[in-house]
Amino acid sequence: MGWHGETLVGFDLETTGTEPLEARIVTAAVVEVRGGETVVRREWLADPGILIPAQASAIHGISSERAAAEGRPAREVADELADTLAGYWSRGVPVVAYNAAFDLTLLTAELRRHGLPGLAERLGGAPIGPVVDPYTIDRAVDRYRRGKRNLEAVCGEYGVVLDGAHEAAADALAAVLVACAIAERHASVGSLTAAELHERQIRWYAEWAADFQSFLRRKGTADAVIDPAWPLRDLAPAAAPGTVSAAASTAG
Repeated sequence: MGWHGETLVGFDLETTGTEPLEARIVTAAVVEVRGGETVVRREWLADPGILIPAQASAIHGISSERAAAEGRPAREVADELADTLAGYWSRGVPVVAYNAAFDLTLLTAELRRHGLPGLAERLGGAPIGPVVDPYTIDRAVDRYRRGKRNLEAVCGEYGVVLDGAHEAAADALAAVLVACAIAERHASVGSLTAAELHERQIRWYAEWAADFQSFLRRKGTADAVIDPAWPLRDLAPAAAPGTVSAAASTAG
């Protein structure tokens, strides 16, 4: 049995928006999964320190009032999340996140915003990982399939039941189950080690970014730039004119 038969950790954020360098954490979940069953589940509700836009509240159900009244300080939540993920990585446990470049970039931006150590710092300077991103993998192994690629759609494709979409723990568990289903369907994915899969995803994401950037430029966005970095975007202070946030493309 490959990486998908071992312990996996699902990770998901629900946020104030779709731009990972600007949005803030509202809810978060980390679920440890063995044999398709959740054995550890941790959830956080944060006070993001800013108003939650109505369109974001409509997706995840958390209002500004509730976050302010019941949420913990965003600094504490980001710090605990980062420690939790780093703890799993230090033991070699893969972290599964759907559209990982969004969630991990947003968490990293929050850590920087609050003057906290980054993910790599918590690993003694080692690169983060292994990360498993079903969004990136599915797009690589079934490139020409028509239709949406959001979590709900991909769950449908692989026969995974998603109860409570846009609830962080439900989405985190669904990401793990989808990753395992992809590995079962595609031997080229399931036969890899977690470390090998991580390296493949770096390449797959960069190839997709180059293709998508070319597509946008052919369609008239001449200065479109898609960041090819995965699983962590470039944390530039601000996006340049024409920059398109690939990490936000399936947020929510």
